[in-house]
Order: sequence, then structure tokens, then C-alpha cells
Amino acid sequence: MATLLYRLGRLAFRKRRIVALVWVGLLAVAGVGAAMAPTAPDDGFSVPGTEAQRAFDLMDERFPGVKADGASARLVFAAPDGQKVTATGYKAAIDRALGELASGAQVTSVTDPFAAGGVSKDGSTGYATVSYDGKAQDLTASTTRSLADAAQEVRDTGMTVEVGGTALKESPETNPTTELIGVTVAAIVLVVTFGSLVAAGLPLLTALIGVGLGVASIAALSSTLGLSATTNKLAMMIGLAVGIDYALFIVSRYRTERAEGHDAEEAAGRAVGTAGSAVVFAGLTVVIALAGLSVVGVPMLGKMGLAAAGTVVVAVLIALTMVPALLGFFGGKVLARSARKQRRPRLKASAGSSQERGLGVRWARFVLRRPVAVLLLGVVGLGVVAVPAMDLKLALPGDEAQPTSTTQRRAYDLLSDGFGPGFNGPLTILVDAKGADDPKSAAQQVSKTITATAGVVTVSPARFNKAGDTAMITVVPATGPSTTATKELVHAIRGEADDLKAEAGAAILVSGTTAMNIDVSQKLTDALVPYLALVGGLAVLLLMVVFRSLLVPVKAALGFLLSVTAGLGVIVAVFQWGWLADLFGVEQTGPVMSMMPIFMIGVVFGLAMDYEVFLVTRIREAYVHGERPSAAIVSGFRHSSRVVAAAAFIMMAVFAGFIGMPEPMLKMMGVGLASAVAFDAFVVRMAIVPAILALVGHRAWWLPRKLERFLPRVDLEGESLSKQMPAGEPAPAEVSRV
Repeated sequence: MATLLYRLGRLAFRKRRIVALVWVGLLAVAGVGAAMAPTAPDDGFSVPGTEAQRAFDLMDERFPGVKADGASARLVFAAPDGQKVTATGYKAAIDRALGELASGAQVTSVTDPFAAGGVSKDGSTGYATVSYDGKAQDLTASTTRSLADAAQEVRDTGMTVEVGGTALKESPETNPTTELIGVTVAAIVLVVTFGSLVAAGLPLLTALIGVGLGVASIAALSSTLGLSATTNKLAMMIGLAVGIDYALFIVSRYRTERAEGHDAEEAAGRAVGTAGSAVVFAGLTVVIALAGLSVVGVPMLGKMGLAAAGTVVVAVLIALTMVPALLGFFGGKVLARSARKQRRPRLKASAGSSQERGLGVRWARFVLRRPVAVLLLGVVGLGVVAVPAMDLKLALPGDEAQPTSTTQRRAYDLLSDGFGPGFNGPLTILVDAKGADDPKSAAQQVSKTITATAGVVTVSPARFNKAGDTAMITVVPATGPSTTATKELVHAIRGEADDLKAEAGAAILVSGTTAMNIDVSQKLTDALVPYLALVGGLAVLLLMVVFRSLLVPVKAALGFLLSVTAGLGVIVAVFQWGWLADLFGVEQTGPVMSMMPIFMIGVVFGLAMDYEVFLVTRIREAYVHGERPSAAIVSGFRHSSRVVAAAAFIMMAVFAGFIGMPEPMLKMMGVGLASAVAFDAFVVRMAIVPAILALVGHRAWWLPRKLERFLPRVDLEGESLSKQMPAGEPAPAEVSRV
């Protein structure tokens, strides 16, 4: 592989204009496609195999006029203090606005709050439900504008009017400054690391090209493949981080090769052949982790993973081709100022001597002197941080998790105050009485049983389909939609299904948004262990090929578990317990979003393997070339600790930039990923890994003979490159073994 990538790097260096033109052309094509593509669909769930999904499918079959996943809106009216919505003036305004709304296009029904029990007991609050004949993304601008106009018409009378539901999705205001802060911090880290504005700007430029291409491609395919706007933002977060890091490693290796006496083209080829090999394997681990989300069984999560994995593939390809091409354009400007002042770059001896007193070397020697203490302190410290994760509660928060600046959240609060917390999370009970002797009697028996169930506030009359063999019953719980009590109520009703079928001859299915969210959370929880086994097993096998070792891959996977558990501990402490909630802008604490742990596992696993590959590859390289285990650890830290630390700071900055996002999932991802990256890079890879390698010595690189013969050989250390020189080029005075 090293030889192949070496040739690719030199080719890209020589044909830099063509390479740059191809990437810019691809970016332009993707940009045009994104501009012409329809709007991305709303985030939604279709989870095959769950009871809630089976109920939705049966609703579509038995109630053809009612779309289970159709758009709906809920207009919530609140009278001024001391007054009632039933007052003559207010009632007339509400009736007039709802009448106009009912005659609009795409509207299938509008409930009358005064005739359908849509007014609270004290008369202060009322609501009307508007149903549409399509999904939210299918509604026209005039349809949503009519909804907003109706709300404003009633609002002009002095009442408070808010809109909940899926039809009028008011997105919280996004502050682009938060993303710019992350990129700015990354730029500062690159300048400090390289001491050159050009060298710092090159990784940023290539990363932005890669992210632009990836995000534009996702936007262009969003409508066709059903990729939501959240998918795009998550792909941007991950693509920007890995794009900067992969270019950073290649540029850093290029500068090292120049310092050892190679000319620009040779140095570019060697940088791609060595650091580029590490980039390929690191990228593969990230892709495996993200693409593995497809096996979870939640289509939306699988699409997120595949989209992000595609962005990572683009980042790898750009690092292998666009980076050496730009090195050809910039030439010596990528080098530090001190190196550019000399006619010939420094040789290995002078470059290495200045690094003998580097912080990375001093830290490696410190760990070698006290490996047991460092190992215990690292493991125990991460264990303490991970303690809150034991209290992890999962749910799919709805409008209650939105910022108070959104109309959905304000509508949620008004309904909770007027009708009780469970009103925002009603359950839909589907009674399949097709096999019952008396369907109406069966539905009455179901209603009677559910009414007597603890935790139920109200049960609506059964609503039958035209055939009269299926009924829908709406159940309002006493507790909010994301509470443990509501989850227990759903399980209790489902637990009565067998008895009801025996007594009434009808099957019941519990559905609705609340039940669907509960089913999704359970499905994701059940998928955690199989997902970890699949992704972890594949990554361990891949790392065995890379390091020709049994211990190093296993150690890498176990270290990742420490990092991700500690990251989940931070999430629970902030978003569930409320620690430092104000600092992170968390307006509402509650259960952790159910997709968060499994998505975080996928992302952090891939990034953790990045650091493992880049750091331990240099250690193995020194060991393979004859250095003792302890000396190899010092050599590895001398060459890579500074760059790995810079890469970690960059990823932390990029992820932290998303903490300012208003979307709860993106904010949670920002906090979780930034903390997990910090734990993995600076505690696991920089402390625990060298401590373990120091304790096991030569045994770290042991591999059973049968496995040795079975695994393919990959020249990740660039051994083949140390034996070849470009034709017609005189050898430099001293060439280090790559």
C-alpha cells in the first residue's frame, strides 16, 4: 500500500492543476445539484418491527382517509389573565379563523374546540387540531402561511396563540458564530503547530472543500434518499473534523520529509505513502463505525451514518490527492520560516536534536518511569467521570425539549398548564375487531379496561372505520410523554392485550408518537451490544492487519470503552442532571435522546482509532526498525504527539462549535463528542496506551503464528520506500528510514 500511495502522491504533485480542477469541478456540480434539489424532509421515524409501526401501517390500511404519518397542527389559544376563551368576542374570532382555515387547500379537517371538548375546565385555554392530506414536507407555502395567518388573526384580539404539531415547523434561530468559533480555534491551533500561515491554511482549505462536496451531495440527494437536515449538519460536523485532521497528518509528515533532505515532490510522495497509509486505515475505522449504524434497524439513523461515512470517504480521498497537489502549488511556503531561510532543509540530526527536549518526549519518559501510577490514575479518573452514565435514561424528547423561543415549545407549555402534562403525549389504541363477533362491544370492553388502568386520565369514545371492524381510541396519560411513568403505562396496556383478546376477541395495538418514541428507544437500547460487537470486531481485525499485534487492537478497543463511557457520563451530568446546564445553554433537562449513545459510540470509536493509528504507527515504525520498546515509545511521541494533540484540539474545537446550536441533538452531540475526544486523546492514547506498552514490552507486538500467516501484510511503516529513490535523483546526504 505504501508504494501505491507514494506513487499517487507524486502523481498528484506533478498533475496538481488537473487534480485541483477535478475537485473544484465536482464541488461545483454538487453545489448546482444542491441548489436545484427540493427541500430536505423533516426528521421522522419509520421503525419496522415495532408495535407502534405495525399500528401505523394498519391505520393506513383500515382508515384510508386518515394518514397516520400525515402533517397536523394544533392551534392553542390562551385568554388573558382572568378571562376565558369562551367569551363572546374571543369565541367569534376563533370560529372565524378556523372556518377560513378549514376551507384551505390540503386541509382535511379542523376540530371545533367548543364542540369537541377542546377547552380546559377553567376555560382559560383551548385548542383546535388541523389535519392535512400530506406529510409536513409536502405542504405548500400558501398552506403553512394560512395556518400562520389564522393564528395571527386570533392573536390580534389580545389572546395568546401558539402552534404545535408538525405542519408549522418553526426552527429555532441558528447562530452561525458558533461554527465559526470552532473553525477559528482550529486555525489558531494549526498556526501554532506549524508556525506557518500557509501550512495552517492548507488543511482548512482541503477540509472545507471536502465538507462542501459532502454536504452539497447530501443536500442534492436529500429528497430522493429521504435525508433530513439534521443528517446534513452531522455529516458537516464529522467531515470538517476528520478532513482537517487527515490533511494535518500528511502536511506534518511532508515537513518532516523535507527536513530530512528530500525535495518537494519526493517528500509529498513519501508523506502520502506513510501518513497517507495511516489516513486510509484510520478512515476505514471511521467508515466501519458509521456505516455499521445501518444494522441497528432505525432507517433514519442508518441514513445519518451512511451520509457521514460518505463524507469521511471524501475527506480521505482529498487528503490523498488534493493535499499533495496543493503542496505542489505552495512549495516551500508550507515549511516553517526558519527552514525556508536555509538553501537546504535541515537534516535528520539537526531536526531531531531540537525535539529531544520537546514536551511529548518529556511526557513519554515520565510515563515510562511511572507506568503503573499513570495507568491507575487514568483508568480510575475516567471511571469516576463515567459514574453518571449509570443513571442514563433514554427517550426521544419532543416539543418539550425545544427552546422556549419556538412556538412549538410555548404551545406545549400552554397545553400542559391547561390540560395536564399527559395531554401532549396521547396514546392511540388501535382495536382490530375484525375477528370479533361484536366489534362495538369489543371496543367498549377495551375502553373499560384501559380506563381502569393506573396512570390514565381520559379515554375517548371509540372511532370506527367505514367497515366497522377497526376502532381508534385516544388515551391521555397523567404524565408527560418522555417520563418513565408514561413508558410504564404503555407497557401495562400492552401487557393486557392477551387478556383483552381472549375476553373481547379483538387485538389491540398501542401507537401514537409517544409509543413510537418508546419503541425506538427500546430498539436502540437492544441494538447497543450487537452493534458494539460487530463494529468492534471488524475494527480489531483491521488493526491486527495494521499493527501485526493481538494486544494493541484489543487495548485500543477497551480504551475506547473508557472514553465513550466517560463522555456519556458528561452528557448525563449536563443534560439529565442539570450540572452546568446554564453554561451550555440547556433550557430543559430530561432523558438523553435515545439515538445519542449509539451514534456517539459510532463516531467516537472511529475517531479513537484515528489517534490509535497515528500515534502507535510511529511507535511500531521505530520498533520495527530496531529500537527497544521503551525507546520506540519515546520516538513515537517525538514524531507524533504534537500533531496528535493538535488534531485532538481541532476536533474538540469543531465539535464544541456545535454546542451553541439550538437543536437539542446537535447540542448534545457537541458536548458529548468534544468531551469524549478530550478523554480519548489525552487520557487514553497519551497516557494509558504508553503505560500499557511500557509494562508489556516486546509482548505488545506478539501475534500467533497461525494468525500471522492468515493476515495480509500491509506496508504501513513504508519499509519499501526506504529502499527506493526516484530515478535520476541523487540521494540526499542523509535519508532517514521512514
